[in-house]
Amino acid sequence: MNNNSPYFNPERETMTREQIEAFQLERLKATVRHCMNNAFYQKKFKEAGITPDDIQTLADVRKLPFTTKQDLRESYPFGMCCVPMRDCVRLHSSSGTTGNPTVILHTKKDLDEWANQVARNLWMVGLRPDDVFQNSSGYGMFTGGLGFQYGAEKLGMLTVPAAAGNSLRQIKFIKDFGTTAIHAVPSYVTRLYEVMQQEGVDPRRDTKLKMLAIGAEPHSEEQRKRIEQMLGVKAYNSFGMSEMCGPGVGFECQEQNGLHFWEDYYIVEIVDPETLEPVPDGEIGELVLTTLCREAMPLLRYRTRDLTRVLGRTCPCGRNHIRLDRMRGRSDDMMVLRGVNIFPIQIEKILMQFKELGNNYLITLTTDEDNDNMTVEVELAEMFTDDYNRLQQLS
Repeated sequence: MNNNSPYFNPERETMTREQIEAFQLERLKATVRHCMNNAFYQKKFKEAGITPDDIQTLADVRKLPFTTKQDLRESYPFGMCCVPMRDCVRLHSSSGTTGNPTVILHTKKDLDEWANQVARNLWMVGLRPDDVFQNSSGYGMFTGGLGFQYGAEKLGMLTVPAAAGNSLRQIKFIKDFGTTAIHAVPSYVTRLYEVMQQEGVDPRRDTKLKMLAIGAEPHSEEQRKRIEQMLGVKAYNSFGMSEMCGPGVGFECQEQNGLHFWEDYYIVEIVDPETLEPVPDGEIGELVLTTLCREAMPLLRYRTRDLTRVLGRTCPCGRNHIRLDRMRGRSDDMMVLRGVNIFPIQIEKILMQFKELGNNYLITLTTDEDNDNMTVEVELAEMFTDDYNRLQQLS
């Protein structure tokens, strides 16, 4: 690796659109053939009336059937695995609070590719082997912690597996180990800052922090800006999901103009969640992903339920991988209030504009005989009598 290069993998990251699409078609054909090793996909293809030979162009991906979280649950635990179990070296699963959990298996090659994706993301935002990366995220069945661990180590950084919680210890690590980058969920970053204030620690004066990687929970652009102002560093949005591997699927470059989704690993579609037809670039729709390099559990046209839009396919950073907007919410998170579709992140966007308000809030929907009602309870950052008039603007 050349530390002066802006690219972790120049050959892959700087491919032209024509090169990306040729690579995708080759990998799509191979992935569909690989799926024929599995009874679940054999049945799916038969029901759809297709064979691997029907995939001749990238547009033919739309001939393939969708897969869903329900498919994973109904195939629990290993019904969608496409390799012998002896080839699998890792298992991750969701919590499964509403039935069977979703189980994702990985081969050694799958884990290596996952590490490469995350390392590419971290390199893209300026991290190098002499940085110190503090991973303040959950480990275990949750993929967030291990994914960033793999990527940071692949890049060559000193990695601190701090995990989540114990904020006083986290702050001590940041100061004593010279931490330059942190990965955490946005809500924990704000909590960490609150404890820093209580302890008299100024992140600009007393630490070497230069960037944050945030994700794994919905947050607005306003919350991201608030976090950046708190710690005095850039906070880069990350997108991942355990079904795809975990973190690494999409990440912002230093332009912060959308999430680059790595098209050498995924085919990205945005579809209308009702009709399942493609939507034009710039229009909000549901994100659908097809894996291109997975051995153990490839997923074809997986419906993520996340809502976003295409921003572009070029970028001043020199990467031509598709750029998507931050996730606007999930189709299954949408609330309907008096006939209007509302997402929690829209409420947060308004709340974060008021410095008097804290970072935590609770939305409650109720229905009486005449109307649907929404109540938003918000914590106050500080209590000043003079602030009441301004806060009443929210009511």
